[in-house]
Amino acid sequence: MSVEQLEGTQERGPEPEPLLDFPLSRRGDVLPEECSWLREKAPVARVRTLTGDPAWLVSSYALAKQVLEDERFSLKDTANAGVPRQYALTIPPEVVNNMGNINSAGLRNAVMKALNPRQKGLQDFLRATAGELIEALVAEGGPADLRTGFADPFSAALHCQVLGVPFEDWRRLMSGLDVAFMTAREPFADSALNWYKDVGYFADAFKAQLARTAEERTGLLGKFAGLREADPESAHLTDEMFATVAVSLFGAGAVSTSAFLVLAVLALLQRPELIGYLREHPERMGAAVDELLRWNLSVGDGLPRLAMADVQVGDVLVKEGELVLVLLEGANFDPEAFERPDELDLERKSANAHLAFGAGRHFCPASALGRAHAEIALEVLVERLPDLRLAVPAENLVWRTGFIKRLPERLPVAWQ
Repeated sequence: MSVEQLEGTQERGPEPEPLLDFPLSRRGDVLPEECSWLREKAPVARVRTLTGDPAWLVSSYALAKQVLEDERFSLKDTANAGVPRQYALTIPPEVVNNMGNINSAGLRNAVMKALNPRQKGLQDFLRATAGELIEALVAEGGPADLRTGFADPFSAALHCQVLGVPFEDWRRLMSGLDVAFMTAREPFADSALNWYKDVGYFADAFKAQLARTAEERTGLLGKFAGLREADPESAHLTDEMFATVAVSLFGAGAVSTSAFLVLAVLALLQRPELIGYLREHPERMGAAVDELLRWNLSVGDGLPRLAMADVQVGDVLVKEGELVLVLLEGANFDPEAFERPDELDLERKSANAHLAFGAGRHFCPASALGRAHAEIALEVLVERLPDLRLAVPAENLVWRTGFIKRLPERLPVAWQ
């Protein structure tokens, strides 16, 4: 729906009519034109989701932060039966239940340690891997697809290393994400088959870790094997439960880091002077990644929360049981929160309190790992390929539809 059409909409009757259908544009390098209008005129707007359910779309920074930090808005309950959804739940119920039933303190501690970017040898491994991937691209010659040649395998390498599975399996693991994170109007049978396949892979990998000595075990699955043997709280967990944790960490982590990296590189390719800036000022890479996180449009849908009570959000009383979607591109481009939000400013001086990792109790626990992944990737890229450029006009990129992320199918690049 265009802004002109939005201007002409009116609420009718006791229940507000949906202002627009959600999600918005799938193109990840142009801010959807509805964002500013929604934030200024209807910061809590009634929308219709992909499944046809009504939801409240929250688009201002202050109200988005309120929803994300208020524990009366639940994330886990969005998977309940019979609740409004933004798209069909395509994860098998038993996989969802396994995720909810894992509450061992030892397991949680193991996960948090695995997500620490400062663990011994991890950053050296990532730098070496990034260098090898760039060398392979250069050897093949350009133009080349930076997504399948660099972003996808580099993101997979991080998560294979963290979990303790062979990097050689990265293509098989990444291909499963293409189905696992589809957004569909209705469930489809083979999405469950895809989840079972990946759970089976990680269950086998967990068994392989169990068969090793304590000294030979690697990654999070190796730590899980130790918990199975030594932690009474974890002894009852099945192979499939441990595998479910690994599946969810690999899936959510690899798809998020790869999509962010692809769009971050695209943003820099469209502003070549920034590549030169980063090469000359490597000490600014951390701040630059934060600004690219604010700028990034890879989250193609709203962050979902289910109201567990009646809650006032701005001028709207959100009622218990209603679905609320937080529009990150509305919040992260809000001029009330960010000076000159429409400018990609790698020297941004003010605090960059973006919501790219969420907020509140569901603030992404892998945020530090994600930042380290992006910083190392961009450091190696600007150093090894300072003249990197987009090999096709930006308007010719093909953007994926029906997916949880905004993502170009290919990112063709060239260099001198």
